[in-house]
Amino acid sequence: MAGTATGAAGPADEPPTSPAPGAEEYPSLDLADSAIALPGGHFIDFLGTPAAANDWLTAHALAPADAGLRETCAAQLRSLREHVRSLIAARTEGQAPPAGALNAVNDALTRAPAAELLHWSAERGLHRAAAHPTTQILDHALAALATDAARLLTGPDADRLTACGSPPCNRYLLRRGRRHWCSTRCGDRARAARAYARRTARPAEPETGADGTPDA
Repeated sequence: MAGTATGAAGPADEPPTSPAPGAEEYPSLDLADSAIALPGGHFIDFLGTPAAANDWLTAHALAPADAGLRETCAAQLRSLREHVRSLIAARTEGQAPPAGALNAVNDALTRAPAAELLHWSAERGLHRAAAHPTTQILDHALAALATDAARLLTGPDADRLTACGSPPCNRYLLRRGRRHWCSTRCGDRARAARAYARRTARPAEPETGADGTPDA
């Protein structure tokens, strides 16, 4: 997937190469994880441009490759992402969800019409047609993602939602066993951080002289 990064990211700052656990089953979880914080203060946004947002939707079978999304469409998708993240964060922290996030997801749930609407024109008379193609594509994509988010947050997997335990990563995942990180890279970083913390927490060994007694 294409993305927009801020700052110059080196090899150690590359984003995870695979979706977080659960993100392949729940597109809304992958949506929530589509803006990734990287070590060194870097950041990558897979919805950062209209082209990147179009690529993301195409990869999730939610839009054709030639949909031609505009910035207003990409902004709506990024907005839904933040609302879904707010709901997931509230769920994982055992807090009440923000009312604004609930309203935004409910709005997306009802945005796409269930059928083509009835129209009339002098040339065609009564006929049924969808809205402007780009708008229709986006509305259906937002509705599908909102529906999936509702399924995730209210279904049996909701209790498995957790945040990646390897700062600065900001991805969410479905916990499997004791695993609390979203990728092997994050797991390695978490273990390295724990090992470093243990080493630095040990008291320094006193230096000794040639006879084995501590130096003054």
